[in-house]
Amino acid sequence: MHVPAGTASLLVTVAPVFSVLLATAFLGEALTRNTALGSLIALAGAALIALAGGSTRLSAGALVVLAAALVQGVYHFATKPLLKRYTGLEVACYAMWAGTLFLLPLAPDALHGLTRAPASAVGPAVYLGLLPSALGFVTWGYAVSRYTVAGATGALYLVPPVALAVAFVWLGETPRPIELIGGLISITGVVLINRRLTRSPPARPGARPVGTADPDDLQEVTYPEGDVTPPAPPPPTSTAARSACRPG
Repeated sequence: MHVPAGTASLLVTVAPVFSVLLATAFLGEALTRNTALGSLIALAGAALIALAGGSTRLSAGALVVLAAALVQGVYHFATKPLLKRYTGLEVACYAMWAGTLFLLPLAPDALHGLTRAPASAVGPAVYLGLLPSALGFVTWGYAVSRYTVAGATGALYLVPPVALAVAFVWLGETPRPIELIGGLISITGVVLINRRLTRSPPARPGARPVGTADPDDLQEVTYPEGDVTPPAPPPPTSTAARSACRPG
């Protein structure tokens, strides 16, 4: 079952959309205008990168990739309540152990392949298991526990442009101009998702405008009968004024 790279990249990028919809429906997170518009823009940029990378077509394998994106979106949404009780490390460990249980039926084939695999293949596999998977999920839990699901998963739209940069530095692959444009579009969408509108707080009932005095603080001044001359102002209290009034 073969799925073109462009199709797989495009379908996996849909995972944050599932996360945002689930968080809005079940966690009560507000679907703001910036979140919706930024998600569409970032998704369009990721789609542009995926379409530029090769042929795309729908098949049974593509549906499996789409199902994987849905499961990933559910994971992001489901870990949010757990992170209120457990740390990011604990949630990542439980998820890894649960995934390992489902992979146990494939253990014999995995061991057989490991004995035949060259070091050039084992090294990247170990790297993927330790850094992007283990360390990545721990830091991901830290981010989800402190941000909304929409704000955290919005960063996933940066995966395609970051992959372009890594491929350029590590593999010497020069990105096409259309891929660079798609990367800029994705970055713009992510910035919009995390941009918060600043609004002035509503005025409290009965609040006075700035610069006006409280009528209760005003003191009535009375003058002696028949005297319409206001009293003399108090003597200056500042240091400069006292120096000026001091005899030479």
